Amino acid sequence: MPGWGWVAGGLALGATVRGAAAQRADTVPPRGAVVRPLASLLVPGSGQLLAGQDRGAAYLAAELYLVSRFLQLDRDANREARRFRALAYDVARRAFSPTRRDTVFEYYEQMERFAESGRYDTAAGPAFAPEPDARTYNGAVWLLARQTFWEDPDTPPDPMSLEYWRALQFYQARAVGPDFLWSWRDHSLEHQVFRETIRRSDVAFRRAQTQVGLLLANHVLSTVDALISSRLTEATGRPAALRTTVAPAGVTRLQLSIAF
Repeated sequence: MPGWGWVAGGLALGATVRGAAAQRADTVPPRGAVVRPLASLLVPGSGQLLAGQDRGAAYLAAELYLVSRFLQLDRDANREARRFRALAYDVARRAFSPTRRDTVFEYYEQMERFAESGRYDTAAGPAFAPEPDARTYNGAVWLLARQTFWEDPDTPPDPMSLEYWRALQFYQARAVGPDFLWSWRDHSLEHQVFRETIRRSDVAFRRAQTQVGLLLANHVLSTVDALISSRLTEATGRPAALRTTVAPAGVTRLQLSIAF
């Protein structure tokens, strides 16, 4: 009878191993449930096309259109940016700096608002004196510094006082230096063209950023579509599809369909 005990024990062990393997197989997601969402995450529509779903072509077409639209808008924005930067130097900056130097976009925004930068230092000797004309950019910065740190912006304190030096440091940190002075005086037409060009560049950049958001949304929708469709198909044993529709107002509609 000892031999029969070994056989029974072997059968029980084999049944236990098969049961554990079957349980693991039930808990491991099917290959399609993983591959298709990953494919759609990389290339929208590819997960649907792998499953033979025609709507994958719509995701793919949207991706191609959005990419081409982004590239076009980005190209237009950079072209207009080169134009307004060149116009700013040739007309308003060249007289102050023989060497062209570009800087941040906020600098050109101030060139829109102010016809002149004003001088950086108005003192003739070794002393430092900020631009007093508030109609210029540097003058407006000095006015803001006085309003921020002086008790009375129209009454200067002792030049050796702390409040005077704080205002001066504020001005020196924000005012336009000698290499970036400008003046649109006697060039009002060119100044207007500059404003229009910088506006076109800014609008194109903003639209390009919108395309990036739509591209991300297309990836997410295609991935969610592939994930849910594959899970439902495995759960029901029938072909299932989750259709996503983005309305013009930005509202997303979901439609679930299961074949019978």
